Amino acid sequence: MSSKAKVHGNRERSVKDELEILIRARYPIIYVITWEERRVEQQLQAFAERRNKRLFCWSVTGGLYNAASGQTGGGNKKLSDPVEALDAVIEHKEPAIYVFKDFHSFMRARDCNVAVIRKLREVSQALSDSYKTLVITSPLLEMAPELEKDVCVLDYPLPDNDDFAVLLHRICEDVAEHTNLSLNIDPKAREQLVQAALGLTLQEAENVFAKTIVNDGTLNADDISVVFSEKQQIIRKSGLLEYYESQIEIEDVGGLANLKDWLTRRSLAFSERARQFGLPAPKGVLFVGVQGCGKSLCAKAVSRMWNMPLLRFDMGRMFASLVGSSEENIRRAIAVAESIAPVVLWVDEIDKAFAGSQGSANTDGGTTARVMSTFLTWLSEKHKPVFVLATANNISQLPPELLRKGRLDEIFFVDLPDAEERVQVFDIHLRKRQRDPASFDLDQLARAADGFSGAEIEEAVISSLYDVFYLEKELETSDLLKCLAEAVPLSKTMAEGISALRAWADGRARFASQRVEGTAPQLRRKLEV
Repeated sequence: MSSKAKVHGNRERSVKDELEILIRARYPIIYVITWEERRVEQQLQAFAERRNKRLFCWSVTGGLYNAASGQTGGGNKKLSDPVEALDAVIEHKEPAIYVFKDFHSFMRARDCNVAVIRKLREVSQALSDSYKTLVITSPLLEMAPELEKDVCVLDYPLPDNDDFAVLLHRICEDVAEHTNLSLNIDPKAREQLVQAALGLTLQEAENVFAKTIVNDGTLNADDISVVFSEKQQIIRKSGLLEYYESQIEIEDVGGLANLKDWLTRRSLAFSERARQFGLPAPKGVLFVGVQGCGKSLCAKAVSRMWNMPLLRFDMGRMFASLVGSSEENIRRAIAVAESIAPVVLWVDEIDKAFAGSQGSANTDGGTTARVMSTFLTWLSEKHKPVFVLATANNISQLPPELLRKGRLDEIFFVDLPDAEERVQVFDIHLRKRQRDPASFDLDQLARAADGFSGAEIEEAVISSLYDVFYLEKELETSDLLKCLAEAVPLSKTMAEGISALRAWADGRARFASQRVEGTAPQLRRKLEV
């Protein structure tokens, strides 16, 4: 194993063991941010048994009780009142760990919580000289300023590959024991299922695995889409990101051979085997180029190619009227994306999202600049496997900070398709509409479509179908040629802009299509003789 992989593994283990280290160091109050209070309780129960301690749990409905026996912790009293429960924690003499569940609502800076906040400060002083620890679990971090110096905050990590592997093994054993089904998951399918489940809690993963078994009686790599549906629920609840269920395959994209090869070589880079090899997860890629040449289409195809959910990052949803809300929204959106990683985060037309950021102080009080700064800082510092796929048309509106290496892995320039690529595009769109490409002269069509983008070729096919449907005849090459002759491509309407775009890309970006280095594609003049 490489040194990088060892460092990564040690870091993961240290995060998972940090809670026990804090208890052994006798931190009096530990605030654990997690949705998985049961997993925290199980870890603490095992730790308490090893250290000869007792584990008590408290909730506003159940009061204080012994986690092992279920007996109440205050004699005949239930101790559901938070102040009384904290008094009991101070009075108990034996070494113990106390888990207070969803206690955040009593720690907010409100008048009604004054007694609880004061009592927590007293608990901190009393427990500092004892073998007792108070652990507060909550999915939210809410704490009065008076408690900031007395409470240690810990983000509890979501389950990792090993946790999900154990869960899958247990599910297979339970199914074999209680049903007639036998789940024989091959190693490759097991790794794919575990990889797809990353970002879920153990309860969410157990629910979705059970759902797939109930649906078809099996559990294999074909059920990854069902796992993604569980992640879709998380995205829908956030309201900031859009879960995009793509049906586009990479074969539906014509041309772009260099780009496809680059994506193929990174298709396994999110696996555990890649981590052990020492490879970091790919950070992202920027597609720049001519409109309608397949940038957004490629973004949709990547998620299917890599078997990863696709999230659409709409920058318009981030901006809000209240001061500071826009920055908070983008932080929340990033947190949601990281919570279900590995994932592809699609930022469409990023040039328009950050347009005017340099003059933001004079237009919107600097909000756009601050949002851009938050996003760019995250691109540089992120550790979660969130692959950012950004598209842009106008290079001049992109901030220079986005283009430097380290934030994104590569910049690809997507140009107009050449003759061979246009043949592929015609082939794809004719097949897509139940037509046999062998019945058409694709070479003649490709020559007639010189200067057309992929989107314009698709529109020509659709327009031709409208015409022949009205005339009640079958589509022929001549019908397509007629539509192509009547259309004015964008390469002619915006010839100067496209030439400037190519001049910028030469030497600054990799070309998505195969080309002879040092030569830029030229538009051909069409003559009528």
